[in-house]
Amino acid sequence: MTFAAKPLDWRSSALRWTDSFAQRLADHEGVLWSYAQPATHKNPRLVGVSRAGARLIGLSADTLWGDREAAAAVLSGNEPLFRGMPRPWAQCYGGHQFGAWAGQLGDGRAINLGEAVSNGRSWEVQLKGAGRTQYSRFGDGLAVRRSSIREYLAAENMHALGIPSSRSLSLVFTDTEVQREEPELGAVVARLAPSWVRFGSFELPASRGDHAACQRLADYVLAHSFPHIAGASAAARYTQLFREVTLRTARTVAQWQAVGFCHVVMNTDNMSVLGLTIDYGPFAFMDAYDPQFVCNASDYAGRYAFAEQPRVALWNLLRLATPFAKLIDCADTVAEVLSAYAGEYRRTYAALMCHKLGLYNVAKETDHEAVIEPLLALMERVGADYTLTMRTLCDVPELLARDAESEAIDKIVDRIMAVAESGSNDTAWKEEMRAFLTDVYRPRLLDDANGALSPEDARDIAARMRRTNPRFILRNWVAQDVIGRAAGGDEGSVDRVLDLITTYAFCDALPDHLKSEVAYGGPVPKWGQGLQSSCSS
Repeated sequence: MTFAAKPLDWRSSALRWTDSFAQRLADHEGVLWSYAQPATHKNPRLVGVSRAGARLIGLSADTLWGDREAAAAVLSGNEPLFRGMPRPWAQCYGGHQFGAWAGQLGDGRAINLGEAVSNGRSWEVQLKGAGRTQYSRFGDGLAVRRSSIREYLAAENMHALGIPSSRSLSLVFTDTEVQREEPELGAVVARLAPSWVRFGSFELPASRGDHAACQRLADYVLAHSFPHIAGASAAARYTQLFREVTLRTARTVAQWQAVGFCHVVMNTDNMSVLGLTIDYGPFAFMDAYDPQFVCNASDYAGRYAFAEQPRVALWNLLRLATPFAKLIDCADTVAEVLSAYAGEYRRTYAALMCHKLGLYNVAKETDHEAVIEPLLALMERVGADYTLTMRTLCDVPELLARDAESEAIDKIVDRIMAVAESGSNDTAWKEEMRAFLTDVYRPRLLDDANGALSPEDARDIAARMRRTNPRFILRNWVAQDVIGRAAGGDEGSVDRVLDLITTYAFCDALPDHLKSEVAYGGPVPKWGQGLQSSCSS
């Protein structure tokens, strides 16, 4: 359906609006999806618009702000975008949660408005926190402001870091009271993804023996999201689809590990078949490097600790293998596809970490054991800040290229130690770190540069490293500070920080309007150390 009105009406544009999921799977209403109606929210107010997210669906952030009351009404779910718009719906799926089968789950507070098609790409537009659906169970279908700010900012930050992710379109605050541990005020995030199909979307019908629904869903995913996959037989196409999901998952998790991101709730209902990072709950970027880092106050056993994420992703793929084994009808083929996960993960992770260290030319199988692991072990010993350490190392190639005096290298080591969790003056550690930089890192850097590292080459390497190692990320303390500022009346801080962690995520120099936010690229303040979130949102 194409719609058009007055040229300056934000609700008109060149985009097409359709609803392929509900249309193509119409005979599986009640099985894979059900209609849903957003609640009416009290006093919706537009607080944030992602310029990049708006462009994805052919809209202008400036035009949305220019018609903010109408935008808030639509993006909260209070009003439809236009007459004759497809009926909203919610997806039905199951999932393994913390290792146990949870049965039917579904979109309990996310309502799909349909698909916006612009510039040849389609994006499912979903309102999170819009109200109850058939799958809300005992929930109210609403979301509070603190969790909504986190998701709105996180999705765009992850995209800016080059990590596959859902996207954010807008953030709307409401005056609807939401009961959590205590009464809070509500919010709605409009979020985008090419598809919201999850591992659990296949698991639920398979658990009920409804293999016809699994097949129809697989055919839909192939046609909608993987049109390049072709095969002489259905089994061949399903095999290629399962392989694509497996490899994408491996690559995305490797990117999480390289940037220090902890998803925290890697249940199968939170795993995208497109390999996207979705459903930002109590996530966190690591501050002090700790492989056993857990930031979810509800994860008492540490199932989703940082170091466990690659293993958990494979465990989740094994759950997805059950419905796909029926589709492919060959256990050996499924096992062969799954066996590719570990190699894809290792290769991707090693390449990403080498790039973070300025090693771009010569890939070596020994890099992980000889360079990456020793560095991480040193960081773990003192709780070195993961992001700041990697950013500090961007200054090292130029020092090594000119055989800088030991004092210059010592200053690098001191800077790393100064923001380490231990805060100690561990002279033995400093000597080991210095030895790593001069005796391990420098020879490997020279080898990658064909044996000679000129000052010009070193500057180029350093510049590339700064485009790989971010300065500004959505740490827990940054998110908490923004939540507090917005609650105190500075709602404009939300989009300023959005700008900071997207457009300027890798920048040292900031424009005037963001210079007041420069502390977000610095060390964690004492009050922000060890912050945890929960699933209550």
